[in-house]
Amino acid sequence: MRLDKFLKVTRVVKRRTIANELCDSGNVKVNGDVKKALYSVKEGDKIDIKFYNRNFVVNVLKLPPESLRKEDIDSYITVEEIKNA
Repeated sequence: MRLDKFLKVTRVVKRRTIANELCDSGNVKVNGDVKKALYSVKEGDKIDIKFYNRNFVVNVLKLPPESLRKEDIDSYITVEEIKNA
């Protein structure tokens, strides 16, 4: 699954176009490397996202299907917010 679609399906970002723009501007890193929106997400990936003045780390537990219910998101990802100093 593409990185921008993954972020949208798991509701980390509300719209796929916003996820695409974040990736294209270099604000998304996967396992420490900046990745574009077409990167294929794998289980075990660690995604670092800079979104406005907030930083998130998303750990991929397993890949979701094409759509998810809100209640099921926790079984696919864990999200941590990193506090800025």
